[in-house]
Amino acid sequence: MEKHNNPSPGESGAAAMDPARECEGKGACEFKQSRLADTIIPHILNLYGASAKSNDFDMYAPNASFEDPLTHAQGVKQIKSAFYSLSKVFGESKIVEYQIQENDIAPGKKEILIDNKQHYKLMGKDIDMISLIKLSVENGKIVRHEDWWDKKPLRNRDTVSFPLVGRFMEVGRRGMMLATHAMMGFGKDPDSR
Repeated sequence: MEKHNNPSPGESGAAAMDPARECEGKGACEFKQSRLADTIIPHILNLYGASAKSNDFDMYAPNASFEDPLTHAQGVKQIKSAFYSLSKVFGESKIVEYQIQENDIAPGKKEILIDNKQHYKLMGKDIDMISLIKLSVENGKIVRHEDWWDKKPLRNRDTVSFPLVGRFMEVGRRGMMLATHAMMGFGKDPDSR
């Protein structure tokens, strides 16, 4: 895994350098074949930084899902609502450190793991948490985006000892997402409202 610090706007140095560029002896520079994660991570940083634009969601397949312990979004419009709501809830929101691992699962299928530290400000109080973002990618598009807070798997009917309890948790996350989706204009981009 590669470790990265997310530089603040205007910050330069090693953290802001292009990891796809490699220089060798005699001053010759070549570009390595970049990983899919290298094209996705700027968009993920925008989403979690409450600065997402409509093109940041182009990385998702139309029926992609997003799930964290509070919400379960199905489809790009609900995913937009989930991330556009961050700026409404938090005074500050960002990923401050991250490490990326990209795994080939099968032809055309990848898993991208982003082990990260997130920072939020809620009613003037700083909140720091660790998280594991799991992205399932098929043919270059994210089909499933999970955010495991404290690196703990999401609780659902498959991961708890009593499936009915897990099912209630799933229904609760869907309900929370539907309320958020309605509050955020059903996935409309902020510039189109």
